[in-house]
Amino acid sequence: MMSLLAGFGLAVFLFAAYQIVPTLLDPFLTPLRHLRGPPTTSWFWGNVKDQSDGDAGEKTQQWVAEYGHVFRIKSLLNLDRLITTDTKAINHMLTHSAEYKRPALSRKFVAKMFGEGILFAEGRRIMNPAFGPAQIRDLTSLFLEKSIQLRDIWATSLHETDDNGTRIDILSGLSKMTLDVIGLAGFGYEFNALNPSGEVNPLGQALNEILSSGTPTSIAGLMSGLIPAFQHLPTKRARKTKAARETMLKIGTKLVAERKALILAASTNKDTKVSSKDLDGRDLLTLLMKANMASDIPESQKLSDEEVVSQIPTFFIAGHETTASAVTWCLYALSLDHKVQQKLREELLAVSTDMPSMDELMSLPYLDAVLRETLRLYPPVAGTLREAGKDDLIPLSKPFTDKYGEVHDTIRVRAGDQIVIPILAPNRSKELWGEDVDEFKPERWDHPPEAISNIPGVWGNILSFLGGPRSCIGYRFTLVEFKALVFTLIRAFEFNLAVSREDIAKKATIVMRPIVKSEADKGNQMPMLMKAYRR
Repeated sequence: MMSLLAGFGLAVFLFAAYQIVPTLLDPFLTPLRHLRGPPTTSWFWGNVKDQSDGDAGEKTQQWVAEYGHVFRIKSLLNLDRLITTDTKAINHMLTHSAEYKRPALSRKFVAKMFGEGILFAEGRRIMNPAFGPAQIRDLTSLFLEKSIQLRDIWATSLHETDDNGTRIDILSGLSKMTLDVIGLAGFGYEFNALNPSGEVNPLGQALNEILSSGTPTSIAGLMSGLIPAFQHLPTKRARKTKAARETMLKIGTKLVAERKALILAASTNKDTKVSSKDLDGRDLLTLLMKANMASDIPESQKLSDEEVVSQIPTFFIAGHETTASAVTWCLYALSLDHKVQQKLREELLAVSTDMPSMDELMSLPYLDAVLRETLRLYPPVAGTLREAGKDDLIPLSKPFTDKYGEVHDTIRVRAGDQIVIPILAPNRSKELWGEDVDEFKPERWDHPPEAISNIPGVWGNILSFLGGPRSCIGYRFTLVEFKALVFTLIRAFEFNLAVSREDIAKKATIVMRPIVKSEADKGNQMPMLMKAYRR
């Protein structure tokens, strides 16, 4: 028995050593060790705690100001990570997406929460039509209908006796509205999140459970990103996430099966073969299933039913959290500048209908400028992580100096090195945007600076939707839903921040969400003093 225990103990020790020794040696082998960067006070934490202090992305901006456009930070266990704001370097990594993927362990963490959806799927080509202009045009009326429903709910909550307005947490209402939209637009599923009864169905509960878990903050959760064995620890958080994932999988599988049966029943071919021209369903799941079952689409471009199911959680993120976050920060910015708010309102009130078409929404120039300025200053995600798939020399638009005083015109990385692409920092770069970069100034889009043409974003010369082959596939969805919400709400209400500007902080969970520092126990919120706008 003693021999067996000793053997088992030795096996555990050797396995742990196999897992952790390469990690411990990494700081002595990576070329990133030659870069300048901020000091650390903890071998274990590195700069992780520094990044979590203050607003999301704020510390990175401070480091850029101190160390320039190429530097390194320390992650857990003293591991080096490259950060660069150089637009040529970022373009290289985004356009060579097969060589600069999300780190494997990060992919596993996200997949554990949401499944391997659009974030990982290689069959993005088959999904592109579901997010194309024609499809989003058909969804515009849904965006507006749900925006009007939210408007009417807020209108009934206002107290006419409150001269300064009624306090309402706009984040809560916007999250419910966008959840309803993605349920219907994504896969014809009715959440009824805006229902005054407040009842949440099982799929909504599962989604909330996963989203509330956010990013791992415990030592076990953080270590799981470095040592695979830690991912299997049966923590309370892990058990809740697993149960929520199982619920989503069960309901998603049922939805896919039902949609497949409807498509077959509606097929124009008697032998049950489906053509890509069959069906007019406007939800994204119908279009995806229709393309996946079509006889005139190559098998190599299709997804299995399991892969289709895995898209459902990703639809939530693409059309729920990102839009709710963006509109929340837009209304926050407008509440701080009443001249901009009124100028926008006058443009929107000039439209004679509550239900404009997508083309009418997209033709409003000041609304477009407000949208662009919001996503520049408040991107839903402050940064993203990549891993070099091979040894590489990353090109630069200008040279940098390492900590030994040597000048380099490329960044040398080794396979396995991790790189942070800081979305917020280039969006707020004085070098690119000018000295007034931190101001919310929609007018800058009348004559945008020429330097921003070098930013490799898929939309608007900003990095908020990234760029390259792995850019955000749902960006058109977000843009039109954003405009529908702002169009409806600004026409109806005046917005004033209910707390001091200094009391609002930006915290990164899955997206950048607000908290009130003095009311941190209440979780994420954005309290506004709202009153009906009287013409």
